[in-house]
Amino acid sequence: MINLLSTGKSWYKRFQYDEDVDKPGDVRNILLIVATLIASVTFQAGVTPPGGVWQDDKDGHRAGQAIYACKSPTAYFVFLLANTIACSTSVLVIISLTCRFPFQLEIIIATISMIVTYGSAIFAVTPNGLVKFRLIMFAAGVPFIIRGLIQLFNVIFRSNK
Repeated sequence: MINLLSTGKSWYKRFQYDEDVDKPGDVRNILLIVATLIASVTFQAGVTPPGGVWQDDKDGHRAGQAIYACKSPTAYFVFLLANTIACSTSVLVIISLTCRFPFQLEIIIATISMIVTYGSAIFAVTPNGLVKFRLIMFAAGVPFIIRGLIQLFNVIFRSNK
């Protein structure tokens, strides 16, 4: 550790991906772990929003609604959009990295079910009228749309060469 500090080398360079050293299978496994962790955290954050949910019906709110959404609707909406994009992106990575794995169909069914469950949960805890269904669905689709466009451009530019 002292050598790294005294030589001026960056400590993090040792941990960066190196195509000549790192095995593709090991990299895929690490990415699967990271994507699964992100999916778990974002799913939990959507189901149990920051600040929790109201426990009773009074003062203009209903039991089960997100406290954060009632106290700061704009901040909650930003949280919900960012969390949905993160959850959706991690699901895309999981599906992509498990392509051609045994039980791939079951993995896809499970991840789609998780996304539906996430959507139901966020709509259950969000006060009526605060979340626009179309915007949240678009946010969930953004990673898939971007990946599709990247794939399309790769096909177009490879065919022109």
